[in-house]
Amino acid sequence: MQRIAVLDYGMGNLHSVASALQKVAPGDEVVLATSPAEAAGADRLLVPGVGAIRDCMAGFREAGFESLLRESIDAGLPVLGICVGMQIMMRRSEENAGVDCLGLLPQPVKFFGKDLRDGDERLKVPHMGWNQVWQKRAHPLWEKIADGSRFYFVHSYYVPAEDNEVLAGETRYGVSLAAAVARENVFATQFHPEKSAEAGLQLLKNFVAWNGRA
Repeated sequence: MQRIAVLDYGMGNLHSVASALQKVAPGDEVVLATSPAEAAGADRLLVPGVGAIRDCMAGFREAGFESLLRESIDAGLPVLGICVGMQIMMRRSEENAGVDCLGLLPQPVKFFGKDLRDGDERLKVPHMGWNQVWQKRAHPLWEKIADGSRFYFVHSYYVPAEDNEVLAGETRYGVSLAAAVARENVFATQFHPEKSAEAGLQLLKNFVAWNGRA
């Protein structure tokens, strides 16, 4: 049995994530950790997140999770970020007039804008719904997931796909954006796998089995 810590810093629908993990890994211990002490001994970490980046960054740091995450990555633990949990790993976000993020990955986080278009069609922001995701590199977390599978997105800010050396999955909503990024033992998605039916559950199942090497 392994121990999977879902980091609870007050920002995210944690119970749906925990339920999905428990469904794909019924023999493992899934812990909602509100402090580094509660995450102690975890074999892998999941970083969720929903809400404004400024509040997310403040809650994450106040909970003491920044040091925990950095130390866990250095130790080679598999880490999965979801939605804002992916964005906080980036360099800087345009949200809330500009917020410095953790800088674990080098990309910026940008706003879709108030006049986002796909040709002549004006697109709604936030982006909410199902989009195809195209796999940009082979990775253990894509195992048994068909290229072009649909995943569920809810977001107003995005990580660009262009000039992105950590790009693992791409989709388009007015612009080309990173649906997933990966580097070493870190994998993160802009979409919500816990809300993405069978493809999302397969990704979580892959995460639970992942040894942290691409």
